[in-house]
Amino acid sequence: MVDAVVQAAVGLGVIVSLVFSELLGASAGGIVVPGYLALYLDRPMQIVGTLVVSLLTWGIIRIIGQFTLLFGKRRMVLSILVGFILGWASRLVVFENITVYTLQMQSIGYIIPGLIANWFERQGFWKTITTMGVAAILVRLALIVVFGGEI
Repeated sequence: MVDAVVQAAVGLGVIVSLVFSELLGASAGGIVVPGYLALYLDRPMQIVGTLVVSLLTWGIIRIIGQFTLLFGKRRMVLSILVGFILGWASRLVVFENITVYTLQMQSIGYIIPGLIANWFERQGFWKTITTMGVAAILVRLALIVVFGGEI
């Protein structure tokens, strides 16, 4: 069942991303991002962790871009690499006993923060974040309908 939900989420995320890209001219942070975010909408700290890692990645890419010629594939690969490293590091950060439970603010996956950071650079923070949020919510609603609330 879990595999079917993940497959459906990624597939629906790709469809929603393509529709948003064609109709609105706005990307949802990468073609697979809305599907993965939709799976984690019930874990807001992981979404916050992903956004923090994405923002840090974006900042590092902008700093590196001031000293080097960084565009196209180079920027994309560097975004994914920096996002991967920061995403890995975020898994080491655990806040013990802040509330009733241990709080982990880790990113979703290793590639997702780099994809989001690349789109922050390409189309801006607000356009990316709003498109990504709406797309993830639409995918989550579709998953609830398809699986009858069992996700």
